[in-house]
Amino acid sequence: MKWTSVKQTLLGSVGVTLLALSPAFAQTNITFFYPVQVGGPLTDVVDGYVADFHAQNPDIRVEAIFSGNYTETTTRALTAARSGNPPTVAVLLATDIYTLIDEDVVQPIDTFISTDEDRAWLDGFMPAYLASAQVDGHLWSVPFQRSTAVMYYNKDLFAAAGLDPNQPPRTWDEMVEFGKALTIRDASGNVTQYGLGIPSSMNAVHWLFGALVAQNGGQLSSEDGLHTFFDTPEVIGALQFFVDLSNEHGIQPPGILEWGTTPSDFLQGRLAMAWHTTGNLGNIRTNATFEFGVAPYPGNPEPASVLGGGNLYIFSGATEEQQKAAFEFTKFMTSAELLADWGVQTGYVAPRDDSWETETLRNFVAEVPQAEVARLQIPDSVPEISTFEAARINQVLNTGIQAALTGDKTPEQAMRDAQAEADRILTVYRN
Repeated sequence: MKWTSVKQTLLGSVGVTLLALSPAFAQTNITFFYPVQVGGPLTDVVDGYVADFHAQNPDIRVEAIFSGNYTETTTRALTAARSGNPPTVAVLLATDIYTLIDEDVVQPIDTFISTDEDRAWLDGFMPAYLASAQVDGHLWSVPFQRSTAVMYYNKDLFAAAGLDPNQPPRTWDEMVEFGKALTIRDASGNVTQYGLGIPSSMNAVHWLFGALVAQNGGQLSSEDGLHTFFDTPEVIGALQFFVDLSNEHGIQPPGILEWGTTPSDFLQGRLAMAWHTTGNLGNIRTNATFEFGVAPYPGNPEPASVLGGGNLYIFSGATEEQQKAAFEFTKFMTSAELLADWGVQTGYVAPRDDSWETETLRNFVAEVPQAEVARLQIPDSVPEISTFEAARINQVLNTGIQAALTGDKTPEQAMRDAQAEADRILTVYRN
């Protein structure tokens, strides 16, 4: 499916020509930073959206800048803001909210809401995704490329192992049982196919670990961003299970499994089940040479996943005129139809209820029922860990998780050390 029609492309070209021929034409220039965290030619898709916006808004010119992954984009945006040259609007992690507020670099979205049309647009977002953007009585951003973490599984390998391809595991015990059936060793005892892969690299492990913690009845942080709970029995127990997947059960690759290579490992048959973002559905649909399924996460015993992904933030360092233009661009990028198309192109979950009522998503779900798994999983999903000093806190947690996975520390010691360091970092914000 192509978002930009021939007509729209021609309109965009005409708009550019008219601008070039009319020096008196008033134009507002804004910059848009965005990350790409998943596979696929998504920069081309974003460029298409921007071209359509230009055709409809010839008085606004958007410079779209691909800025790396989420971490790189946040660093680049903050560096630019501190130097007095911020992006006008950027897609940054929803969990960056406390850092961005503390740095005083973003303008609350609700300050731009002035018309019934604006209020209707805002009311269309799913409350679960808006909740994490609300702090101190303000709405600081709006959902754009949002996701839940899901489990992809290879139906062909399920059938070859004597498992029902239409019955993915529903509990931790079943996941271990299925994983053992799906793990294959050669004559020398070397594993050629692992039953399960849960990424544990530094840039993502806290997100997926948050799902394990929720499944185990725990949580990683408080709603006010001031406290973490790393040393609770529920968190330590979740980490012990994570470690046991390799050390005791032998169904997960040992050590650190990279986020970026997990989809290719799954596509090449080295992993029979893989935990990853719904944002990789488009990549897997395009490249899978086998029948695959998408399943909600298992429970212990209750299922749970974790909400993730990025929101659109407007930067306060931009001029008032640029901020108003950025708000128009934000509304365009989060319209029901565009978010429906973005979901089709990527696998991200359209965070608007009205997007799922569009013909685009209705037809897509009919063709690709795996796409609806994430939406149906939202009621069982919890917010991603979000605190002040988010980057530092996440690094502390990730380092602790990795220390346990590599055997440098026991899960209990790793989480007790992580909690002590998190308390040290957050103490200043509690006064």
